[in-house]
Parts: sequence; structure tokens; C-alpha cells
Amino acid sequence: MRECLLWNCISLVCFDCRIFSCFSLTGVLDDCLCDIESIDDFNTFKIFPKIQKLQERDYFRYYKVNLKRPCPFWADDGHCSIKDCHVEPCPESKIPVGIKAGSSNKYSKAANNSKELEDCEQANKLGAVNSTLSNQSKEAFIDWARYDDSQDHFCELDDERSPDAQYVDLLLNPERYTGYKGPSAWRVWNSIYEENCFKPRSVYRPLNPLAPSRGESFYTWLEGLCLEKRVFYKLISGLHASINLHLCANYLLEETWGKPRWGPNVKEFTRRFDPIETKGEGPRRLKNLYFLYLIELRALSKVAPYFERSVVDLYTGNGHEDAESKALLLEIFRDTKSFHMHFDEKSMFAGDKKGAKSLKEEFRLHFKNISRIMDCVGCDKCRLWGKLQTQGLGTALKILFSEKEIQNLPENSPSKGFQLTRQEIVALVNAFGSCFFLI
Repeated sequence: MRECLLWNCISLVCFDCRIFSCFSLTGVLDDCLCDIESIDDFNTFKIFPKIQKLQERDYFRYYKVNLKRPCPFWADDGHCSIKDCHVEPCPESKIPVGIKAGSSNKYSKAANNSKELEDCEQANKLGAVNSTLSNQSKEAFIDWARYDDSQDHFCELDDERSPDAQYVDLLLNPERYTGYKGPSAWRVWNSIYEENCFKPRSVYRPLNPLAPSRGESFYTWLEGLCLEKRVFYKLISGLHASINLHLCANYLLEETWGKPRWGPNVKEFTRRFDPIETKGEGPRRLKNLYFLYLIELRALSKVAPYFERSVVDLYTGNGHEDAESKALLLEIFRDTKSFHMHFDEKSMFAGDKKGAKSLKEEFRLHFKNISRIMDCVGCDKCRLWGKLQTQGLGTALKILFSEKEIQNLPENSPSKGFQLTRQEIVALVNAFGSCFFLI
């Protein structure tokens, strides 16, 4: 029997046709002139192999994040204070970058019976952040901090000077299934869609990612929105699809003798994305992921002048590796510029200046609020990747709306008009790399 694959994560879903329904995405995406097949070819043969190499380099594999920030909107009741719910501090020879997933001495309300308790235990075990870092890395990070700067943001950024902000090795903490589900996860997505996406309260749509759409009325309404508000919804939906795809593609299939076996879960993928199972809803979600990819691809092509300057280094202290990292990044930028079907961000906020400015600010504040909601995620590893992907998309939006500032950058001195922190750069590259991946 042929092994089930998710090729390029979503572009071709090739199941054994004797057992599963086969489907693939084709055609032109809405709100742009790009077709899915062109994105697949471009990503597979030009972008993905280089992005993968870049993500493995020290500059891009370490992400500084504060996983202890309290939820600003409701009581943080998503954690279970039971077995494996904590991220234990590293030994003396290691750096303690993990955090405790919960501080209460009681079980959460979600663990009142044995089945829920078992689910909660598994979720906390799988969702724990691997906090292993070397002393050598710790010394390097102190030096790295001198190279960061910032300006206005689309995201609520972590205070990197906070004692709770710690570096995490992304290669040791891949985005995958954690078992995080239930009321806490529902509450997060409900707040994101209902309170931050642009829509009248009279429009109802199930927010459960597994629930089918209630007819075409929702999409009829969506198409009636202005371009900017449609783009906002599609980006959030694409982000949601990316998270669910990582869950399906890197699923805990079996755990025997303490040795977990990870791999694609076809049943879970079908439940979330198959057009028959979702009554046509799944392919829409996947197309929104393609749209997210286009937005971040466009941002990479637009930000190239910032990095092409000699004053900008991808600094880790290893001169040879830093030079290779920058050369590889610039090569990726050249590739992104060669793509001939970019999303045209100039079509956004192009109305009267006063109205466009107001809408742009509303757009920014809505997205910034979503970044704050990520501090309400009750699973450490989910929170880590939720914050990273949100910051990556926020950085992409910041780039797209700063074209004039980027064009006027001085060659040999830092810019006061447009700057990126290390964390924004790391988040942008890793978020873009998370859109499409090969298994």
C-alpha cells in the first residue's frame, strides 16, 4: 500500500484512493492574480530548500519569548497543574528558559473525571517546552541583545528585557500535535474570530475549525466587505489552517515504551480539510493559507533593501557563519523578487486619505489585539508557536505598510524611520517557513 503523504503540506493531498478520497487544490486565488500551481512550483523548487537551511542556522533557530505573560482578557484557567504540566528548570549546566505551565495546587476544572484527566496529562506532556540550552549559547545571547532596535508594531511585543523572557531553541520545539483542546482552546479562537475579525454581530458562523459552514450566506457577506477587511479575515483563517496542518502532519501516532512515533495523521487531516467531510469548507481554509503565504512572500521581497545594506548583520559572533547566513537570506530575497504573481498591497487603503488612514489604524489595532490573545493560550508549546506566527505575520504587515521608509533607508547608518528587531526577523522567517513544509 502506498504511504500517505502531505506533499508541500497542502498543495497536493495524495491518499491511497482505495481507502481515502483524493483531492487537490487548483486554480486562481481570490483577491489576487496568482494561481495555486505557480505557488507550488515556486515554493518547492526555489524557496523551501533555502528557507529550511536558513531556519537551521543559529540566528534563526533561537527565539526569545515570554511564556509567563498573563492573559489580559480573562482568568488564565487553561493550564492543568498535574503531571508533566510544568517545564522543569534546566540543570546547573544548562540555561533555564522554560516556564511552569501552571502554578495552582489544584486540578483545573477540565480534569474532573479520569478521561479528561488523562487528556489533560497528555496535553501538558506534549505541550511542554524543551528548555535545553548550553552555557555557550547563554553567553552569546547577552552579546546579541546589543544589536536590536524597533519602531511601531502590528503586534504586542514581549519585553525582551523582562527576566521572564527567555531564548527557546525552535529546532528542539517543533510545531506539532500537543493534545491542547477543549474550552480553553475554543475560547482563544472564539475571541480571535468574533471580537477581532471585521463583521457585523448579526452574521453567525460556527467557529469550531471542524464544523462545516452553514451555507453560502457567510461567504456572500464576506465578499461584500471591502478588500482590506477580506484580507484580514483570510490572513487569520490562513494562520488557523497553518496551525491545524502542523497538528495533522506531525501527529503523535503511537507511544510505546516511552518512544513516541510521529507522522501524518490522515484521518485528522480528512476531518479538518476534506471537502466532503467539511461540506466544502476545508478547501477554503487551505486557500487562505496560500493567501497567507503570498502576503509573507511579498513582505520578503519588499524588505530586501533593508538587509542589502552593509550596516545590517545577522550577528551571532561567528563571522563566517554570519556572512553565510546573510548571503543565503539575500539569495532568498532575489528569488522572491523573481516571483511574477505577487499580491499587490498598493490596492489596500487606497481610498480617500482620511478614511484609508483610519481603516489602516483599525486594521493594525485589530491584529495587535490578536497578538495579545496569544498570551491566553493554555499550552506552552502552542503559545510559543502562536506568538511566533502572529509576530511573523505582524512583521510582514509592518513591512508592506512601510514602503516609503524602506526606500529611504540610509546605506551606512541605522534608520530611525524603519527598523526590525532580531525577534521580528526570526519570527518572519520561521512563520514563512511554517506556511509550507515537506514531509
